[in-house]
Amino acid sequence: MSKNLNTYILSLLLMISISACSLKVDLDGMDLEAWKKDRNGCLGLREPQIDAFRLVKNELLGKDNQALLKTFGKPDRVELADRSQNFFIYYVEPSPDCDSEDLKSDPIKVIFRLNAMSRVSEVTISTLDP
Repeated sequence: MSKNLNTYILSLLLMISISACSLKVDLDGMDLEAWKKDRNGCLGLREPQIDAFRLVKNELLGKDNQALLKTFGKPDRVELADRSQNFFIYYVEPSPDCDSEDLKSDPIKVIFRLNAMSRVSEVTISTLDP
């Protein structure tokens, strides 16, 4: 009986740990591979997807930082804020780090605010910095 109980507990812990892993978020209408390739928005692959992103952005609320990384790739910029919050920033239009002649002074960017638990609490599309 003790062996069965140990096996049951071990199986339960294994299922919990597997379900706790973050998964890539499936967003309809978005080419996430193109998004990941377009570091700093330099290639212009993110800009045509902004309307599709607006439709699905609220699905990202409550997701953790690992789900964002798996879905969108490494952020173009990360900013730390008060109370252990941080921002993941992805440029939609070419950032100042791009080698382009027609750079905007305030490019459009997608900004994810992550709370102290590393969960998305706000998703913004803006030209303003957080």
